[in-house]
Amino acid sequence: MKFELVIDSRSTEVVIALLKDGKLIELHKENHDNDYSVGDIYLGKVKKIVSGLNAAFIGVGHEKDGFLHYLDLGSQVNSFNKFTKKVLDKKLNTASLKNFKREKDTDKHGQVKEVLSSGDQILVQVSKESISSKGPRLTTEISLAGRYMVLIPFSDRISMSQKIGSKEERSRLRKLIQSIRPQGFGVIIRTVAENKKVAELDRDLKNLYKKWQTIFKKLQKAQVKDKILGELNRSSAILRDLLNSEFSNIHINNQELYLELKEYLSRIAPEQEKIVKLYKGEAPVFQELGITKQIKGSFGKTATMKNGTYLVIEHTEALHVIDVNSGKKVDSKKNQEANALAVNLIAAEEVARQLRLRDMGGIIIVDFIDQKNATNRKLIFDKLTEGMSTDKAKHNILPLTKFGLMQITRQRVRPEMNIDTREKCPMCTGNGKIDSSLLLVDTIENKIGNLTKIQKGEIKIATHPFVASHINKGLFFSSIRHNWAKKYDRKIIIISDERLHLLQYSVVK
Repeated sequence: MKFELVIDSRSTEVVIALLKDGKLIELHKENHDNDYSVGDIYLGKVKKIVSGLNAAFIGVGHEKDGFLHYLDLGSQVNSFNKFTKKVLDKKLNTASLKNFKREKDTDKHGQVKEVLSSGDQILVQVSKESISSKGPRLTTEISLAGRYMVLIPFSDRISMSQKIGSKEERSRLRKLIQSIRPQGFGVIIRTVAENKKVAELDRDLKNLYKKWQTIFKKLQKAQVKDKILGELNRSSAILRDLLNSEFSNIHINNQELYLELKEYLSRIAPEQEKIVKLYKGEAPVFQELGITKQIKGSFGKTATMKNGTYLVIEHTEALHVIDVNSGKKVDSKKNQEANALAVNLIAAEEVARQLRLRDMGGIIIVDFIDQKNATNRKLIFDKLTEGMSTDKAKHNILPLTKFGLMQITRQRVRPEMNIDTREKCPMCTGNGKIDSSLLLVDTIENKIGNLTKIQKGEIKIATHPFVASHINKGLFFSSIRHNWAKKYDRKIIIISDERLHLLQYSVVK
């Protein structure tokens, strides 16, 4: 098993693909000016208290006020509010919590109006990005995530990942963290901390404490709606959470991001810095590595699987429905029950991938092909459970019913990744009439002619592979590109880009 990360930096966004054994399992998009990401910390202002919801709406600069429920305040919200007020009023001159007098824990069955009032300035962290018409979900239980641990201010508790099974290792880590953690901070030990040396854990803890010091310094001069601390960019966050010895390559097509990731890896895993590679090819990096084709085959209403089997995925306001179809997969040597089992096992694996790939959340109903045998139904349940075992999102899977339905709930903290794979007719743009499509080559030539008047050097243009092939190969003895090069006395390069439709082109250089 090996993992690869491919990062495509575009003009307005960065698209990140995570591959497992060459197969796409996660796809993320992040705008260059992305704010209000999960983990970002803001100085907010209480706009409105809603007693009926036992929640408050907080202004953090987003077009929609953030939502803060009482249960997201955390037991130490009074200590956080006291710290925030003292820093803003310049009555605190250190980030250390060693001598900070904590307030009494809040009652978990209390009311938000007992803790907050309209106009209060509070420190909040984004726990869920804004989705549709809703603003970001917020929490005042600030946590700072690192490679091996999570630092929790105003706590004395040391918690540990349940996936660390060895009693000896759990005891070692607990004693170690207890001896090095700063006073006034709790720690959650992550799975990747297992068997790590003291120096690595200490370095990670010091980096997290530096983040807390940064919060203190920025808070001293902050105004309402200011971002106090930003989460890592998405590519760095993926590496922080998933990086292990099974990562083989990280491909990046942007020099600045390349240097940034190398620097980040040199801090968290110096031995793996060499796996970061700068892509310099002519074709788009996703196209070169076969990811574009996987995206087109994995998204949309229908997702194809092995041997002609496929899933039909429907999204509604209340839930997602996935229907399993056998297509042409029928083995004449097997009976109906065996054939259904073979298709359902393939589908279970693909459903697990699709949920993670699209980041589908809420209620998901999967309609498998009917299985009469209870043992076979258990095999399908086990297969899906195994497939989702590496999914970081919280989820719950119920066994198959006698009607062949499986119910799944899955937490989502980011907007669902939904890529429309259907395209309008490139010749008529959906209106049923052919316009000026036959003039595309002339349009490109006119563009080249204009460019030669305002700039020097070679001209590089990207267009649909069919058009690029037509221009580069041409007819008879001379290609269209060659004729243009002679006519304008310039080196002209035409490259293919699968992301462009038949009538699109773009000037690359």
